[in-house]
Amino acid sequence: MVVGVALEAGEPPVVRSSFLATAAEGDRIAAEPYHVAAESHRNALDKAAAVVAEGRKRQDQFTAGAEADLLRTLIESSHAPIAGALLVNRSAWILDDLTHCLSYPEHVRIAEELAVRNALRFAFGQHGVQAVEMDEKTLPAMAAKDLGRPAAAIGERLDALGASGGRPWRKEQKLTCLAAWVAVAALRRS
Repeated sequence: MVVGVALEAGEPPVVRSSFLATAAEGDRIAAEPYHVAAESHRNALDKAAAVVAEGRKRQDQFTAGAEADLLRTLIESSHAPIAGALLVNRSAWILDDLTHCLSYPEHVRIAEELAVRNALRFAFGQHGVQAVEMDEKTLPAMAAKDLGRPAAAIGERLDALGASGGRPWRKEQKLTCLAAWVAVAALRRS
């Protein structure tokens, strides 16, 4: 999910709200490398690792291309990207995604989410966009402090932004918008 914001007089009008594909349609190895590896090579770590490596490579390449298209669209609309905010959570403690998800099949989804974040990090790096990572659980409190606004006022503003961001305007989009708002505001202050 991508939410692009500008910053005008401290307010974050939404300039883009869409989903960013990380795999070509029908390319299951890129879309779900850990699921494919777990399903087909649960007992052969070397083969599973090769599937994941190929899937992640395709995922990185596709995401970088999709992000290039997104950045071009933003630049054409007079919005030069200065940062990309990534929502992270406590699953970063998993050091070996493949071994973990082969041992705990219910955690394959977590490995897939981590892979998508890594593809976004790769794409940001390819395009010289600064990646700013924010913990999704502590973001609302941090935003209140960093933006100098009560959490309730920020929540109301995020709800109102849904009209320009497009419906449906779900929790994930609000958090993504808030992360972008905080990142851009911090970069503008520095």
